[in-house]
Amino acid sequence: LDIAAGHGMYGVTIARHNPNAEIFAVDWPRVLDVAKEHARAAEVAARYHTIPGNAFEVEFGKDYDLALLTGFLHHFDPAAIETLLRKIHPALKPSGMVATVEFVPNEDRVSPPTQAAFSMVMLGSTRAGDAYPFSEYERMFRAAGFSSNELRRASGPQSVILSKK
Repeated sequence: LDIAAGHGMYGVTIARHNPNAEIFAVDWPRVLDVAKEHARAAEVAARYHTIPGNAFEVEFGKDYDLALLTGFLHHFDPAAIETLLRKIHPALKPSGMVATVEFVPNEDRVSPPTQAAFSMVMLGSTRAGDAYPFSEYERMFRAAGFSSNELRRASGPQSVILSKK
C-alpha cells in the first residue's frame, strides 16, 4: 500500500525487485497517471493498481504486508497524522509494517542542519506541517496502535522509520 504515491517510484522499485509484490497506490487521479506511466516503463504495470482519492477518505482495503508513507506526514499536524495512522493500522496484516521516509531532526530540533531547516519549509508552505523528531513519530505511531518503531538514518537527509503493527 503506497499512500500518497506521487511519482510512484517507491512502489515501482519494490515491484521491480520483488516479482510477487502487488502495489496499490493511493493519490489523486492525475498524480496516479504519472505513477502508472512509471509502472509501465518499468514493466510492472500488471501488478500496479491504483486507489484514486484523498488518503484520509478513500477505502484502502485489507491485508497489506507493507504500507509506504514517503514524504507525506510532514505536511500535517500530529492529530491528523494519528488519524491517518489509525486508518492504516487495520489495513495491515497482523505482521504488517509501515515504512515512513521523512526528514527527521534530532531531539534538539536544530540538528542536523538540513533536517532541522526542513521545519522552516513546512512552516512557510503548509498549514500545520513540521519536521518531527523520532520521539514524536514514536508517540504518534504508538497512539495509533503500532507495537514498535525503529529509526534508521540514511546517508542522505531523509531517514526511514519502520513501524510494526
